[in-house]
Amino acid sequence: MPTFVMLSILGPDGSATLREKPARIREVNAEVESMGGRVVHQYALLGQWDFLNIIEAPDEVTMARIATELASRGTLKTRTLVAIEVDDLIEKLESGRADD
Repeated sequence: MPTFVMLSILGPDGSATLREKPARIREVNAEVESMGGRVVHQYALLGQWDFLNIIEAPDEVTMARIATELASRGTLKTRTLVAIEVDDLIEKLESGRADD
């Protein structure tokens, strides 16, 4: 299953919700699962981004739906990236090389 990295920044309403109800994070994770994804790892960050989520989803369209649904609430902004396992990348690069 493809892996995605989602970075998020909370807006004022998202920060207020988190302060008042920290367990909301787990509720959102369950919503991600109901849309076909799975939160594999999750980290709170210091700096430009508030959270880093590693999410598995069956395809890019499913991940786009998840990102769109979460962002449409207006409580956060996201940036989503495709993550490729290094071993998979090496295998693809080596299989595409012309043999000497």
